Amino acid sequence: MAWLILGVAVLTEIIWALSLKWAGIQATWQAAAVPITLSFVNMGLLALAMRGLPAGTAYAVWTGLGAVGVAICGAMLFGERMSPVQIGFMALIVVGVVGAKLATPA
Repeated sequence: MAWLILGVAVLTEIIWALSLKWAGIQATWQAAAVPITLSFVNMGLLALAMRGLPAGTAYAVWTGLGAVGVAICGAMLFGERMSPVQIGFMALIVVGVVGAKLATPA
């Protein structure tokens, strides 16, 4: 169950980071309220996942997959460019996350 909660936290992290860019483009207080709200949800989910997972593993998965997800979604939604080298290093992050998952008892 903790891994499922962590997965939702990763998705929330990606949406949160993308909402920061969107709020900057919109420049209204309503748009600014979205990432603020998501940050509370995001941290709550991460804390909940850490009840059943080691903190280091949960945080590494959360930040790693969040960063890769934001980069991919940023390219798709905002036309941000990624070089083949960046894509390769992001693949290494995913390999590290999978390794952490496989090596974690839970």
